[in-house]
Amino acid sequence: MLKVERTSVMNFENAIRGARNPMNSWARMDSAYDAEGDYILGENDLDLAKRLAHAGSDHRKFLRQIFVSVDITAPLYWWKEFDTYKVGTVANSTSTMHKIHAKEFARDDFSHDRLDAGGLAALDALIAYLESERLKFVANKEDRQSWHNIIQLLPSSYNQMRTVTMNYENLINIYYARRTHKLAEWHVLCDWILSLPYARELICIKD
Repeated sequence: MLKVERTSVMNFENAIRGARNPMNSWARMDSAYDAEGDYILGENDLDLAKRLAHAGSDHRKFLRQIFVSVDITAPLYWWKEFDTYKVGTVANSTSTMHKIHAKEFARDDFSHDRLDAGGLAALDALIAYLESERLKFVANKEDRQSWHNIIQLLPSSYNQMRTVTMNYENLINIYYARRTHKLAEWHVLCDWILSLPYARELICIKD
């Protein structure tokens, strides 16, 4: 399971202006904001952006100045793979250390969409145990053993939400490295990437 929410794409105008700095071609800028506040690339600017995007990473530095912020909820086993992309990305996560005891454990706290009946039964048994330990800890915060039992038995299917900031260059790397990955969560993220402004022109540059 992977869920993306609250997407914001920022700094298109400044990035395009910067892309024109090497040739002092600012007079050719023809982009503008529409009534909804979205920055719409004009014919000249889009042509330049596409040419630079296809020219290689040395030439498309402006893509590193187009920022994307998004809330991603995904299981810990997926976040371990996402953490490969440390350069140019920032993430603030919800805390398992401080808040794992704050709410009742439920099945939907875990990614379970591909479990069979046996797997679901095992998960439900673990959830019941985790909840019993949570109640012990809530009743007595000095009972560190219950807290350790929760932390060390928490499965990698546990869903965590992180607010992530990336740029379009990061997204090129992620899309082409992960679009055929066997984890379904990567396919959901790649579909989201395709929904971003000018993704077909500036991110899917090898297609």
